[in-house]
Amino acid sequence: MAGSEEDVSLVCSLKICYLNSLGNVSRQVANPKSFLQLGRNEFRDIVLKVECGKVQTNFKICEMTLHSRFVKEGKSTISLKQPPLQMFISNCPVGKLSMFLKVLMAKVQKSKDTKTISVKDRLQALKPSSFQEISPLSSIDINILNNKVNSAVTTKSAFPQTPKSSKRKLEVGEKENTTPTRKVVNIARPIAPRLLTVEQKRVMSAVMTGRNVFFTGSAGTGKSFLLKRILGALAPENTFATASTGVAACQIGGITLHAFAGIGSGTAPLQQCIDLALQKGRSSWKQCQHLIVDEISMVDGEFFQKLEKIARIVRKNDKPFGGIQLILSGDFLQLPPVSKKGQNRLFCFQSDAWRNSIDVNIELHMVKRQNDKNFINILHDVRRGRCSRDVVEKLKATHKHQIDKNGILATKLSTHKDDVDILNNSHLENLPGQLRMYHAVDSCPELARFMSSHCHVLEKIELKIGAQVMLTKNLDLQRGLVNGARGVVTGFDTGKEKLPIVKFVCGIEQVVNYEKWTVRAPSGIVLMRKMLPLQLAWAMSIHKSQGMTLDCVEVSLGRVFECGQAYVALSRARSLEGLRVLDIEPSSIRADPRVLKFYSELDYENSYQREIEDYLD
Repeated sequence: MAGSEEDVSLVCSLKICYLNSLGNVSRQVANPKSFLQLGRNEFRDIVLKVECGKVQTNFKICEMTLHSRFVKEGKSTISLKQPPLQMFISNCPVGKLSMFLKVLMAKVQKSKDTKTISVKDRLQALKPSSFQEISPLSSIDINILNNKVNSAVTTKSAFPQTPKSSKRKLEVGEKENTTPTRKVVNIARPIAPRLLTVEQKRVMSAVMTGRNVFFTGSAGTGKSFLLKRILGALAPENTFATASTGVAACQIGGITLHAFAGIGSGTAPLQQCIDLALQKGRSSWKQCQHLIVDEISMVDGEFFQKLEKIARIVRKNDKPFGGIQLILSGDFLQLPPVSKKGQNRLFCFQSDAWRNSIDVNIELHMVKRQNDKNFINILHDVRRGRCSRDVVEKLKATHKHQIDKNGILATKLSTHKDDVDILNNSHLENLPGQLRMYHAVDSCPELARFMSSHCHVLEKIELKIGAQVMLTKNLDLQRGLVNGARGVVTGFDTGKEKLPIVKFVCGIEQVVNYEKWTVRAPSGIVLMRKMLPLQLAWAMSIHKSQGMTLDCVEVSLGRVFECGQAYVALSRARSLEGLRVLDIEPSSIRADPRVLKFYSELDYENSYQREIEDYLD
């Protein structure tokens, strides 16, 4: 009964509360597998078709109120004036719910401009009852809606709000503007949605049919984008988003794989881990139907094997991973699992748990981050550990690149975190002028350390005019203010907080205000941090740069100590022109032979699958 991507329908948990004349609940029905669909009746009225248990009816939508505060949790409420009722939607795929509400708002708003058909005319028309699926949202609908919605009523929150600038002093003869400022809120933008590639559609199809999937690809092939689309397509109440590190988990709004499992570091003997999981992680294991793991390459193979056994025992289900659907993402040719010196490293794909669990392996090939074919080919060779003389010469030639412009210096990627801290602190100290410090505001200060380890935004940042900085959050994709965008502090505003003014590589200069980050704790509570979306950017560790796209990058590969580390560093650059390699030797570029063998087999599997699909087409 679930609708396709083209229709406007939902499959979700639904509770309908019918209200009496006093506004009290007179009757209610609920069903965990309900169906909602938007359409039009024979008079072109907006109609909501509802199937909730024994209730199967159509509601004409005239006057309504939408509550969409918890859309990101797959929840919303639709209140109708006639008939008086409330529909509580929950456990709905976030992507589908978001689009459903946008279409509903736009269509209802547009219908207000059409002439209402009187009751008499309806009776005389003698039209048979009908229901026609509503057309998806068009750019005309969006423009009409955005022109109608000129202001939004903001509700007060218990969490501290963004600091407001104090009033500036009025110039002589200038009158004070007493008109309150009103925030213009666009419900949606008339932008075509980014379409999935053929390979990404294969992944999505495998996920939606319940298969255990691993998808991989080089840097910039859209793995993170695809993962977010998958998250938006699955019911949130039984879908757990995890990652190998806290920072990676924060990017997808999840928790670490260790926190989900409830077994601490996971280094204890199997039986002890099982006992811990039964105490701390039982509810997660029991509730989980879809387990997403990002950056799977950094998960140790022995730990993965241990998790599979724990899942079967805790869930009392002898299927692989206790019957949980696995959706794994990452690139084994990038950063490997952390291991102690002399310890034998085991990749996940080498474990019996992997071989018994994973049904589909798909590699994405279409690179989105870089456009230069020459640079893409260089990165492809580096990723596979191939270091020809031509590749080395082309990378060495970049040391002459003048990539510093408008006072914005290149970010130096370093192999060691200690070097990064020393470089950033020394550069900041050497700048003249007053040092300004900004502190994060946490919704739960007692868990500030947990928040810092699971979120790439620190508890404090010190800035001066001339400080090299980098955005740590997408602010405006269209204008180039994205996570990783480089800039320089040019001043501070006159408000009470003295917020920094930053000039970015894209040419925009603006005040950078406080932003919010959320992290889900193992207990299920959502922690929130409010902080400037900036970090010092004279230097950055290669490890922390994973997943980022940087405008201007300076790389030193003389101290590379891991397979794939050189590739991670080089692939952060958007173009060869924005890259400067200080030192490189053929020994810096290497890939693990076991990983190369795995990807060779994967290439064969993918090419065979493509041949079958071409034949069927």
